Amino acid sequence: METKLVAFNKPELKGNVVVPGDKSISHRAVMLGSIAEGKTQITGFLDGEDCLRTIDIFRQLGVSIERDGTNVTVDSPGMQGWQTPSEELYAGNSGTTARLILGILAGSTIKSVLTGDESLSKRPMNRVTLPLSSMGASVVGEPDGNLLPLTITGGLLSAIEYDMPVASAQVKSAILFAGLNAEGTTVISEETVSRDHTERMLQQFGAEVQVDGTKVSVKGGNVLRGKDVLVPGDISSAAFFMVAAAMIKGSSVTFTNVGLNPTRTGILDVLTNMGACVEILEEVNGAGEPYGTVKVSYEGLHGTEISGDLIPRLIDELPVIALLATQAEGTTVIKDAGELRVKETDRIAAVTTELKKLGANIEATDDGMIIHGPTELSGGTLVSYGDHRLGMMAAIAALVASAPIQIEDPSCIAISYPGFFTDLEKLAVSINTKG
Repeated sequence: METKLVAFNKPELKGNVVVPGDKSISHRAVMLGSIAEGKTQITGFLDGEDCLRTIDIFRQLGVSIERDGTNVTVDSPGMQGWQTPSEELYAGNSGTTARLILGILAGSTIKSVLTGDESLSKRPMNRVTLPLSSMGASVVGEPDGNLLPLTITGGLLSAIEYDMPVASAQVKSAILFAGLNAEGTTVISEETVSRDHTERMLQQFGAEVQVDGTKVSVKGGNVLRGKDVLVPGDISSAAFFMVAAAMIKGSSVTFTNVGLNPTRTGILDVLTNMGACVEILEEVNGAGEPYGTVKVSYEGLHGTEISGDLIPRLIDELPVIALLATQAEGTTVIKDAGELRVKETDRIAAVTTELKKLGANIEATDDGMIIHGPTELSGGTLVSYGDHRLGMMAAIAALVASAPIQIEDPSCIAISYPGFFTDLEKLAVSINTKG
């Protein structure tokens, strides 16, 4: 198995970083560009493995997609012009690709089989297939449509009113995409607003979407037209360096063109609540998605509670927040985060296991973690579990550990941040990483 040794001498992190494009927005830009008629120009696209899976699938459906680095051109005849794929549609490790495409394919005119890698094939799909079935979709697979592979036969759908049992932007988006081709108006209600990139982009492409607090509706029968999409930097990727700057004395890092969608900025709230210095130096509202320049500096840390409405706004950042908590005075409690157990791996179990190897005082709960700090972390070998967030967490841990850290299977980091180690070395010039 591939490994990477990360060694250091507790460097101060200084400088500016431009993180890669937002993964969630990149996925949706390709999807909506493929649904829409005409040409869509995407700037700032994340050329990570997950997003490339999305491109591959729509190419199989007959959509013309050209990519030049982070610039992508999608030229589509619209859904009515899609072709039946000659092979299975492979989503790799991408849960976003799989779940959102289920909603899209359910309202199409084609029949297809959706598959994934070993990890994705263990992740639950019935949270999407059950509401889609209630709309009249045909999604077949074992057991009871819960696991990939799934066979989807597109057809005419009926609108539904759906109360979300758990805050999930993936489930919400899948239902909204299905609602585009349903008779009537589909209405979704959430207890807590999850990330709203789909709603924003649907409106940008011409869909009739209404948002009223925790309720969102989409009218069926819309014809979407291609648009230009600017993808800001992914705040979930920036979070790893934000945490590093917040927990290493003397550090100060500036993040340019990073997404500031309020459904995604929970990490900034947590850093502020724990005592870090967080400054928003500039904010721009570009084509429906706010972005700007953020500066994070060290000022000492203390524990906090992370729960409730805050959780959907930072669900992907919780692994590195747990690391942050090991360096804070007092106790940090993470709860209401049971969704972590059905990510790329059981992130509650995995984070707890790996940080304990370094000497962290951390315990798992059913829906979160309890971390007592501060604790000096030792070196050792950490496992990524093929999960990009855990791989990056391990690398950031090396910045505060007393000895080098060996990371098993670091290649998974390319899923969301292909240039992660390059940017890490730029910020911490005294760090030493060896393949």
